[in-house]
Amino acid sequence: MKVRIAGVREAKARLSQMLQDVRRGREWIITARGKPVARLVPVARGGLSLEERIRRLEDAGIIEPQPREVRDLPPPLPFPEGLAQLWLQEDRGE
Repeated sequence: MKVRIAGVREAKARLSQMLQDVRRGREWIITARGKPVARLVPVARGGLSLEERIRRLEDAGIIEPQPREVRDLPPPLPFPEGLAQLWLQEDRGE
């Protein structure tokens, strides 16, 4: 299907019509002063796999990749039985 191009003013004035076109599968390129700045495309129906979503978040710099080697954690602190639970309840005001 043919890609259509619209300037910002036209896109603002015709957004409802453009969204109907997108629902039908058409793609719109929105320009500002003649330069492309955005694409209006249909949302993928199947959704992304968890791996793909994680990769995209890593590519965007939102999350960091998991380190290849996982270091062992130190052993838990030796609190008497139930003390940690008591502190947690006190902290919650229970």
